[in-house]
This record gives sequence, C-alpha cells and structure tokens, in this order.
Amino acid sequence: MSTITKYSNLTEIAQHFRKDLMGDHRPKKDLVLLFAHNASGKTRLSMEFKQIGKNLDDEGNLISRDTLYFNAFTEDLFSWNNDLENDTERELKLNSDSAFFNGLRELNLNSKIESFLNNYVDLKFDIDYDTSTVTFSRRIIVEGNEQDIPNIKISRGEETLFIWCFFLAICQLAIDKDPAYNWVKYIYIDDPISSLDENNAIAIACDLANLLTKENNEGKFEMLIETVISTHHSLFFNVLYNEFGRKVKNKKYFLHSKGVNGYALQDTNDTPFFHHIATLSDLKYIVENQDIENPPKIYTYHFNALRSILEKTATFFGYDKIDKCIDGLEDEVLFERALQLFSHGKYSIFDPVEMGDDNKDLFIRIFKGFTTKYDFYFPQIFNNNTQTETAS
Repeated sequence: MSTITKYSNLTEIAQHFRKDLMGDHRPKKDLVLLFAHNASGKTRLSMEFKQIGKNLDDEGNLISRDTLYFNAFTEDLFSWNNDLENDTERELKLNSDSAFFNGLRELNLNSKIESFLNNYVDLKFDIDYDTSTVTFSRRIIVEGNEQDIPNIKISRGEETLFIWCFFLAICQLAIDKDPAYNWVKYIYIDDPISSLDENNAIAIACDLANLLTKENNEGKFEMLIETVISTHHSLFFNVLYNEFGRKVKNKKYFLHSKGVNGYALQDTNDTPFFHHIATLSDLKYIVENQDIENPPKIYTYHFNALRSILEKTATFFGYDKIDKCIDGLEDEVLFERALQLFSHGKYSIFDPVEMGDDNKDLFIRIFKGFTTKYDFYFPQIFNNNTQTETAS
C-alpha cells in the first residue's frame, strides 16, 4: 500500500511538487499528475506553486518568475462584450492589464492558435491587437453557396477551446525558447476541460502529451519542460496517465482535503477514487463514531449526500427509482419516504442544521442498511483514523 502523507497547507504540497521536479533528495521527475475532487484546493495549489517561483525586490516589485500557468484565473482574463444595445458586434475581450498578454502583436499568435484550434472546431477568429478584442466567424452553406457569418457568439465549449489553444500557443513559444518566454521553467495546468465533452477531453489529453514530449535519437521520449497537471475529471486523468506514463518520468498523486485537518496526498494509479466513494466515506466516519466523546454532528444536509449516492447507485444498476436500492431492507417504505422528505435543496452545507435525535437514528439505520446491502470498498485515504506520515 502506498504511503499517505499529511500536509498542513497547500504551500507545503506545492513545495513537495517542486522537489519532485528538481530531484531534491529524491529521484527527479519531469511530470506531476494530480487528481483531486472539486473544492479540494486545486486552483489555490496552482497559485501557491506559481507564487513560490516569484522573486521580489525589497519594494515588492517582481524581479523574476518561473511558472507559466493555466487555471480559472487564466480563463477569467477573457470576457464577452455581447453588444447588448444592438446585438450584432459581439466580441471576446482580453484583459490587456495582464502580463499574460504582453507583446502579443510582436508574437503574431494567430497562426499558432489556429493550428491548435483547427484540431477541435471549425471556427475562424481575428485578434484586434489595438482594442484587445477577438471576433469570431463561421462559414456555412446557404442555398448551395458558402457564406461567412461574422461576429458570432460561440458556445461555452468553443470558448474554452479557444482560450486553451491560446495558452497552448504560448506554451509552444516557451518550449521553443522564444525570448519573450525564456523565463518559463515550469508549466502548471489546472483543469483545462471544463464545459467540454468526453471526446474533446480525450483529444486534449493526447495533444498535450504530443506537445510536451518528443522522441530522441535513441527512440526514447523526453519531456520538453517540467510540468504539473491537475484535474478532477477521472477520464481526462486516466488518458493523461496512459499517454505520459509510458513516456516520461512522473509521479501520480491523489489529493484529499481533510478540512481543518489539512490535506492527505497519496500515490495513485490510473483509476483514482470517485467522488461518491469519498462522500460515502465521510458519512461512514460520522455514523461509526456516534458513540465516542464529542461525536461528529449529523446535519440535515447529510440526507442530501446520501440521496445523491443512492441516485448514482440506481443509475449504475439501471433502476428507475432509488427505492430499488433499499428494496428488501426492514422499514424500506419508511426509509424511502424519509429520503424523499429530507433530501432537498433547502438543507445547505453552508448553513448546517443539526438533525433531531429521531432523524439521526433514521439516517443511521438507512446508511447501515444500504452499506450492508452493497459492499463498498473504502480507500484508506478517506479514513480519518488512518495513520499518516507528516511531511518533512
């Protein structure tokens, strides 16, 4: 079994990744792959990694940096002007205050972005460097003739692909040691596939592996620049694992947030643990520790969590209703009624309300009945009582 290491904060994990990539008191790696569920801190971790690589003078001015990153902050540099007054001149605005866009005109990125974008969508674009805006057009067939439709509003998925290809074009400059990006020592990519279907998620993973690696004269692959890639998407992680795992020296981790108790990091394989198992593990811990001094509280929103797991279970087995998941249990009618009654949106995780004693007992009975009927495997990283090593 691989070691589970406990970290107090994300800064420590970012430092751990840098040591992996530098070979600091350990075998050097060229790539770190990280799987973590949403809200585990992936984006904040990418910013911590970036921040460590900054050097500032005494007045706080940036002297140097070493990380080119893609995350939610990168996507926020692009925003839409939908021309609400006339609804005709729609354009994607670039935040020209960001250093991310420094020297765009001189770099002439259009052709580089287009070479990537054409792999995914049939879309034309034009970057106006004076106004820092991008307009899009699409060619369609009208009565047998081709016709350009200018200033179109593109879908969220197409927008994601354009921003991603914009970033890839800059990555290409860094890999080619362009003077504008010769400061890049590391690339950090966090979840580039939001709003994309699975076909595009697979294509992006494969294209990324092709961009960041090359085959040398000995027929072996090598990484062109040290990289960290994090994601919550199990299929995307799986494809990255297989594409990079066979080619370059890498580490693969699963990150689990322990709330106020910090974070747990564990080596993982190509199939990381799914979110419903993590949720079920949390509920299991709560249910099994009601007899200890100061037991964990059972809140009303825990019924929502249990209902969600039953919905996934019903879908997996092809049931049309969740009551099939508790069929045969004692008091199954009462259980089904309770799940329907207590699992709805007004029980917020951000405004927790503790259950009354009767409802607690009912919740525990449903949980035990369900987990007795279905034999789930609970990985050690989700167990709050698991012995862990503390990062040194």
